[in-house]
Amino acid sequence: MKNREIKNFTDPIKDELKQFEKFFSDQMRSRVGLVELIVRYILRQKGKKIRPALVLLSAKTIGDVNEHTYRGAVLVEMLHTATLVHDDVVDNSDTRRGLPSINAIWKNRIAVLMGDYLLARGLQIAVDNNEFEFLKVITNTVKRMSEGELLQIQKIRKLNNDEETYLKIISDKTASLFSTCTTIGAMSITNEQNVIDDFRNFGELLGIAFQIKDDILDFEGTSSIMGKPTGNDLREKKLTLPIIYALKQAEKNEVKSIKNLIRGKLSNKDLNSIFEFVAKYDGINYANNRAKEYASKAIDIISKYRDSESKQALIDLVNFIISRKN
Repeated sequence: MKNREIKNFTDPIKDELKQFEKFFSDQMRSRVGLVELIVRYILRQKGKKIRPALVLLSAKTIGDVNEHTYRGAVLVEMLHTATLVHDDVVDNSDTRRGLPSINAIWKNRIAVLMGDYLLARGLQIAVDNNEFEFLKVITNTVKRMSEGELLQIQKIRKLNNDEETYLKIISDKTASLFSTCTTIGAMSITNEQNVIDDFRNFGELLGIAFQIKDDILDFEGTSSIMGKPTGNDLREKKLTLPIIYALKQAEKNEVKSIKNLIRGKLSNKDLNSIFEFVAKYDGINYANNRAKEYASKAIDIISKYRDSESKQALIDLVNFIISRKN
């Protein structure tokens, strides 16, 4: 997401984000020298803070941001940071946000342990402050994210993903964390279950639209919001919605030919052949329409709440996610 759009999205909570960043930094600290060194390195990696911003915006759409809200935002960001550290180990990634990854500098063993530390620290903050409702949400999210990742690995091995399974994977891997943000934001303000459910569903739908669009950009953009090069999913043997739809439309012999290409070591020529195949069967348009469907449902949910800058920022974020070009 470009800086201009990020700034617009976070304008209604710019003061709250400053407060969050101080709280987050304070809660990350450790008396262990190596942990403190890596924490300082992580804090240098200026992320977009989309997830804590979602916590704060969801809360502010309903009421006034409070101490519970800040703790919830910290929990979410610690969980997210832990998963990024672990993901870089799993994916053997050398960079993160333009800097060398934790595993590239300190190797896999320390990276895994650092991810564990961040997750445990987040859970400890919840327990120490009796935020047990937050804890229930977070632990379910960790379970879902792990299941989604394992299901994706299973489908990569068999190369037999379908749309239903794809949606299950992205719901668990990506949308679960978006949903956690909006759920915790709502829970920090109200006990009304219908409101909490609305914001949980809003986050889930937003997360699904986000990931579908990100997967589309892997076919047609120079790079996606997550910093991946075009064709990266195919190189990793991941079947995402554009190609899943195209494979469903094609004849058996063509499907076999495309899958054989994906199973091999993909050259640029191979990638172009696959891109042409997806275009031939309208895979990009289909996936774009599906992303818009989820986005529209998300906006319908949030639209019934009182008008405010925070509510409009959430709607603007949905619209930006489905219209972005990189």
